[in-house]
Amino acid sequence: MKSNQTYFIFLLLLFGFSVSAQTFSVSENKRFLLKDGKPFFWLGDTAWELFHRLNREEADFYLKKRASQAYTVIQAVALAEFDGLNEPNPYGEKPLINNDPTKPNEAYFKHVDFIIDKAAEYGLTIGFLPTWGDKLNKSSWGKGPEVFTVDNARIYGKWLSIRYKNKKNIIWILGGDRQPRDNSNDVEVWRAMAAGIVEGVGGNDNALITYHPQPNKEGSSQWFHDDEWFDFNMFQNGHCRDTPIYDNIKRSYDRTVIKPVIDGEPIYEDHPVCFNVNDLGTSNAYDVRKYAYLDLFAGAFGHTYGCHDIWQMYSANREAVNGPHIYWQEAMELPGARQMQHARRLIESRPFLDRVPDQSLIVENDLAASERIQATRGKDYAFIYSAAGKPFTVNLGRISGTQLNAYWFDPKNGKVQEINKVENKGTQKFTPPRSGYGQDWVLVLDDASKNFPKP
Repeated sequence: MKSNQTYFIFLLLLFGFSVSAQTFSVSENKRFLLKDGKPFFWLGDTAWELFHRLNREEADFYLKKRASQAYTVIQAVALAEFDGLNEPNPYGEKPLINNDPTKPNEAYFKHVDFIIDKAAEYGLTIGFLPTWGDKLNKSSWGKGPEVFTVDNARIYGKWLSIRYKNKKNIIWILGGDRQPRDNSNDVEVWRAMAAGIVEGVGGNDNALITYHPQPNKEGSSQWFHDDEWFDFNMFQNGHCRDTPIYDNIKRSYDRTVIKPVIDGEPIYEDHPVCFNVNDLGTSNAYDVRKYAYLDLFAGAFGHTYGCHDIWQMYSANREAVNGPHIYWQEAMELPGARQMQHARRLIESRPFLDRVPDQSLIVENDLAASERIQATRGKDYAFIYSAAGKPFTVNLGRISGTQLNAYWFDPKNGKVQEINKVENKGTQKFTPPRSGYGQDWVLVLDDASKNFPKP
């Protein structure tokens, strides 16, 4: 739980009350997430249309595959983007009766229940969006209709949280790809939905909640950073190459009211770059891999992968949005999707909760994204990412130890090349094994006396 309420829980149990303790919490230093009190690495996938478009057999296939690829969080939406109020799920059910948020359709949510429970069987957490943002703010590109008000948003949020308060694999995500409009009550509608969630689960300590915005420099903190219910900040990339999201991550990391931060929608694999496929083509494994390491090393507590074919669950007899060209089942084996597990393994291979971003480790600490050098460290180790294999100079002595073990870690396959031991003083230049487009590498430096295993 977010605060120590052990005695209070003991009294409730003593007098026969049931307690729904939240599995997830924020670490004591306010930088990371914990699950059952242990460090939790968020490796997410944006399966936005999971509840809406997949039947139970397909959902089971999807979840089992992602679990086998070491993902930990699946981000999915109850009231989905693609006419989610009026187009039924595979069983002919719509989520709301007469599009009224105070009248959820039990049959539709039984399918949602099944998927949440199946995810739990595979050890997966659901990043649960109550609604896509167009149901509040249709804007110029959403289907809508706009159905939420302050009053019914609170009722709907409470209904959902009461239904799912005993599920131990849910983290709540409001927003759904929308900014609150200026001079509107959008912010208050989202706050009302959050208040309903908090009320339904019995207090702020029993729900972890964030907000999924469109691209902006402050992320969801622009509107909600000081709200008590708002637990961590989320960004979106905008699906362009070489956008310096790492600067936004670090800016959020440095706020005086400390809250964890993550990129919840980076550039997707197989996506038209900047929505301009004719001039810029589609994104690839290197694009998505690069943002994972740059964001993580800039201070993010985890990372979300995305794929253009998967978020919309593209399949036969379904209109493609912005030109996906392979079905979602095939897309699950794209190289970027499989390579994300190496980032998780690297981060989890060293002490988790003392890791900080630290560009002072390197001399070349302000390069552009295309050849960026990004550094992070713990007390006893350091990771330095070279986005294009560019050589760099390390300012040694920033971590413990007189001698350092050194390795090159390949983000493409997770393989490790050992380097000679390094004296932990002065400066030293390191040259990755290969350089150029798609040749990204991580230098791993360890205090030799700690005897860490190879990453």
